[in-house]
Amino acid sequence: MTEPLFRADAYLREAEGRVVSASDDGIVLDRSIFYPTGGGQPGDGGVLEWDGGSTPITTASKAEGDAILLIPDTGATLPPVGATVLQSLDWQRRYAHMRVHTALHLLSVVIPLPVSGGSIGTEKGRLDFDMPDAPEDKQALQDSLNALIAADHEVTEDWISEAELDANPDLVKTMSVQPPRGSGRVRLIRIDGTAEQVDLQPCGGTHVRRTAEIGPVRLGKVEKKGRRNRRVTVHLEG
Repeated sequence: MTEPLFRADAYLREAEGRVVSASDDGIVLDRSIFYPTGGGQPGDGGVLEWDGGSTPITTASKAEGDAILLIPDTGATLPPVGATVLQSLDWQRRYAHMRVHTALHLLSVVIPLPVSGGSIGTEKGRLDFDMPDAPEDKQALQDSLNALIAADHEVTEDWISEAELDANPDLVKTMSVQPPRGSGRVRLIRIDGTAEQVDLQPCGGTHVRRTAEIGPVRLGKVEKKGRRNRRVTVHLEG
């Protein structure tokens, strides 16, 4: 098992870790600041450094037993098992994912329809909605989304039991990706306004602390993806 340091602090850019295993297939540490691919969010990249060597990390993925597998660059030198390494994130890439991911949470607020899929990148992200008809006024949706962002709402986390989630199934907006289970509790991401809650949904990804960090966004074209599904893309503008 790898302790997911990114879950407690998504802004942690460096941390030490001990090498549990290392091969060309991947490196497992006892604790990780690298987010593993999942929930539509790509895995993090960066570098591992230790006394006498370093290796670039191209991405991270989930492995057995809640381990996080760090994928080294092809042909890179591997750290010795048991060594203490310094993990350093490609912060620009991670922070872009955090901004886009949080923007997609807000997109699900301005378009309150079931979500059938999604994807996060460094410059844009998209959600697929159960939306038989195209929106009548895309500009109004974009204006509403940018207003929520500019309001600088706080983004926090809560935890509930799996039984509580089962009793409140409407918390789950994404039909294609279910919250991770097995630990007995589920992480919720809450976006709070000054007077009322803006959004609350299960999510294991990384997010900014306040919505203003997202910056202005632009809605791309709304693409039809099947009889009922439409894809809405959000582009970061700065």
